[in-house]
Amino acid sequence: MAGSAPAAPSGPAGRTGPAAVRAQGWGWRHAGRRAFALDGVDLDIAPGERVLLLGASGAGKSTLLHALAGVLGAAEEGEERGTLTVDGVPAPRARGRAGLVLQDPDGQIAMARVGDEVAFGCENLAVPRDEIWPRVHRALDDVGLALPLDRPTSALSGGQKQRLALAGILAMEPGLVLLDEPTANLDPDGVTEVREAVRRSLDRTGATLVVVEHRVSVWAELVDRVVVLEPAGGVAADGTPAEILADPGARRRLAASGVWVPGWHPLTGEEPPRPLVGRSRGLGDRAGGDLLAAGGLAVGRSRKQAVVAGIDLTLHAGRAVSVTGPNGAGKSTLALTLAGLLPAVGGRLEALPTLARGAAPSPHRWRSSELVTRIGSVFQEPEHQFLTPRVIDELEFGPRRVARLPEAEVRAAVDPLLERLRLAKLAGANPFTLSGGEKRRLSVATMLATGPSILMLDEPTFGQDTLTWAELVRLLAGLLEEGTSLLAVTHDEDFTAALADSVYRVDSGRAALVGAAA
Repeated sequence: MAGSAPAAPSGPAGRTGPAAVRAQGWGWRHAGRRAFALDGVDLDIAPGERVLLLGASGAGKSTLLHALAGVLGAAEEGEERGTLTVDGVPAPRARGRAGLVLQDPDGQIAMARVGDEVAFGCENLAVPRDEIWPRVHRALDDVGLALPLDRPTSALSGGQKQRLALAGILAMEPGLVLLDEPTANLDPDGVTEVREAVRRSLDRTGATLVVVEHRVSVWAELVDRVVVLEPAGGVAADGTPAEILADPGARRRLAASGVWVPGWHPLTGEEPPRPLVGRSRGLGDRAGGDLLAAGGLAVGRSRKQAVVAGIDLTLHAGRAVSVTGPNGAGKSTLALTLAGLLPAVGGRLEALPTLARGAAPSPHRWRSSELVTRIGSVFQEPEHQFLTPRVIDELEFGPRRVARLPEAEVRAAVDPLLERLRLAKLAGANPFTLSGGEKRRLSVATMLATGPSILMLDEPTFGQDTLTWAELVRLLAGLLEEGTSLLAVTHDEDFTAALADSVYRVDSGRAALVGAAA
């Protein structure tokens, strides 16, 4: 688990109590990049302070958290300048003082069973054996993860894995808690549970907190301080939540930089969200509006057991569907089945003639070359679909090597996406070195590049600042106008309000229509 090894850390890691942080002119440049991810950072965090770290997507927030946890990498993985210390010594020597929850929980889950995963960090820190399991039970209770200790971690949903990763960190009781978008994939109840779990842990241990979250309102009442990183380098703002968020001028500047300021909507300014202006709710320009139909459909990760059944759903050209519901209910499994990536457990799933275009009616039987231009899937974890060492290669892979488009059509598909989704300056970068928000935009762009008739999106707005969120929403609205069908698994109510024609809720093994646009 990131930030929890080795078992006997050097430096001050044997200390207890809250940790102190200091950055002086600190910066880091990833190997192979021309520009520094962040630079010139001067920051002092006192023991026990609770800090919300803000900034535009790509401003270096995740890089700073990795550095504080001592897991950023050795000299060959990048260039460092300035100093960054935890309890007065370089952060890599203070490993064990910090516990880090990553943006992608899959990247830090190491054990096969839930109980062993939560105990793993404690064992690495040589916590006495008789203390470990009481900590495990308390941490799981704190995050609201009521699962058997022997439950396989591979069977958990993305949101459940996020809670599990947090439980593992809270069980360690580190002096410095580092949280990178810890509620991004959680349902609304889960967001509250996780925030309150962090509050209880901090109240009990007094630990220092640094949390990165685009949605300011989630954490504003828990933190003492808000620090805004400047994308060009340094700190743009630093003060109490009231000082940073109450002043009208400061609010406008923060909103202009991409920060999710409470009460400020990226499409409408300081007004309530409303459907995207200019969005047609017709069937688009394509003939034959119905594309994919499910009747009595049952879905599951195994053919032997359905997690959701009785699904009646039709996807239409030019229409958008939001799929909502609690974590672990089977939303992602439903999307993967509709996309042809998992076989149906039961019922009917049929690609209608407008979509099938001569292929078999079952999407699960299609070859990859048939699938990529018909149904594009954006996974919940962006890294799971990256195949190449450069952003530009990733975007060109589908059009060139799968759809086999002519070079002129490849350029026409890829180049506008690079610009609109703010990836042009990263064209030569390794996809795995991007920020979480940048990875999400790249994963969406790779599917858009092949021009599929249906686009399946799993948490498409994860990790986005307001600027990239709005650009992504406008881009998807344009696809709807052109006749593309969208299905999005999402907890983002703003996204649903802006784009969705209908809302399906998945809960307790069933899926039902709960809302439709007028």
